[in-house]
Amino acid sequence: MSRDMVIDESSLPSMFQSKWRSNPDPTALPFPRDKPPFPLTAIDWHQLSLNDADFTPHSWSNLHHLISTNQLEELKRWPSSLKAYLAWTAHVKEKYGSVMAYLLDQRLMWEPTEDETGALRFDVRNERPFTAPEDYKILRNDWTYALEPHIRHIVVWLKQRLPVDKEGALSEEGRDMVKDFVRREFREKAGEQEEGSKVIWFKNTTNLQSVRSLEHVHVLVRDVEEEVLSQWMA
Repeated sequence: MSRDMVIDESSLPSMFQSKWRSNPDPTALPFPRDKPPFPLTAIDWHQLSLNDADFTPHSWSNLHHLISTNQLEELKRWPSSLKAYLAWTAHVKEKYGSVMAYLLDQRLMWEPTEDETGALRFDVRNERPFTAPEDYKILRNDWTYALEPHIRHIVVWLKQRLPVDKEGALSEEGRDMVKDFVRREFREKAGEQEEGSKVIWFKNTTNLQSVRSLEHVHVLVRDVEEEVLSQWMA
């Protein structure tokens, strides 16, 4: 890190989450109905009409099903968390210009460069993803999906791009890279005996990514000891 870290407390996700969890009006929205901070799906609008008490969080078996059948659009946040996320998104876009700029400044502390095409690039220790620890960062997901209490949501952010096909999904080479990293970083450290019993991972296709300019992979873990979790939940 090439600069001193100054925490922007006004932009902490926890501030927005607390406000919307305690909001007494379940119909309240953090934006004009005709001007959401990003395009919302029919699923999103339905979520916004619910109270947290009306929603059942994702179980481990349900997560397995949605991810294995590629129904990633069905992964949902708590209704109050979705409202908080929308409010937070509008806030950081106004203050930082984009969610990506906030993440780079406050969570990743990475300094990007732009190549001749204007694309985002980073100086890396090794061109191959997941090879050098300086080239990726493991963080808790500040905006996790609605999960049963024993399940945690982690994101692995990368400076390099992973190989994808023309649809924006991981290519076979890209999947092998992620699978190998997840095995050694998560499955082995979690003490997983049967694959999928403690660790699941997925990568959104481009159309489902909320932060498209920064490469990232989602990892879900369950029933992992706190000492191990603390390595991943910064």
